[in-house]
Amino acid sequence: MTLIFPAIEITNECCVQLVRGAPGSEHLYSIDPVQMAILWRGENAKTLHVVDLNGVEEGKVVNKDVIRRMVEAVDIPIQVGGGLRSYEEIKGVIELGVYRVVIGTAAVEQPGLIEQLVKEFGTRKIAIGIEVLDGKLVVEGGRRIIDMHPMELAKRMKGVGVTRLVYKDRGDDSGAPFLPYNDLKAIAAETNLRITSRGSVNDFKDLVRLQELERVGVDSVIIGKPLYENKFPCQALWRLNEKELTNLGPTRRI
Repeated sequence: MTLIFPAIEITNECCVQLVRGAPGSEHLYSIDPVQMAILWRGENAKTLHVVDLNGVEEGKVVNKDVIRRMVEAVDIPIQVGGGLRSYEEIKGVIELGVYRVVIGTAAVEQPGLIEQLVKEFGTRKIAIGIEVLDGKLVVEGGRRIIDMHPMELAKRMKGVGVTRLVYKDRGDDSGAPFLPYNDLKAIAAETNLRITSRGSVNDFKDLVRLQELERVGVDSVIIGKPLYENKFPCQALWRLNEKELTNLGPTRRI
């Protein structure tokens, strides 16, 4: 079964996206990332993916205190990306108690740093984020194109001990979302790394198709906007359940 990571993106200590609730449940959906983490935990999320968007912009972790409070608030693993470009920043976030960090730009620019991190913290703590735009590798949140094929980076990272990639295909310049099925299959099959697909599932049909790739190593997916917009059948039941709630609570189950 493919593991689903609900995505929580943070900017200026607030959630970028809010759940579109059924009428009568609006009071439950906070702009507070900590409360959003509790909400997804209550809806049986097994893990969370958190992005510090300010960190992506500034090249350093900005919302560290928010991340710490999220880790303390829920009893599931949290992986974090955004602004993790130095040893000190990465070590500091790991010490908050996060399960795993996702490193993108630094993997291209400092492969020696990645090797050091894997040796010090172990393979489970370190994942490499690969972002592709129109078939080309990009870094710094998609702002800079790198003259390197994504497969080459994946193989380099495997060579320094990495065992997991987080793969995101931005599509082309139109920004139209799609599931990069063949690319995910190729990179998993050729590297034998475990792959988390990011931002590629838009509805239940995509999720079912992605699950076909679990046999080659694509074992998880990060979902943002479609979850917040209630694109999956089970979410209708969650929204009905929430009409009866007055607070988020520890598990939000009735």
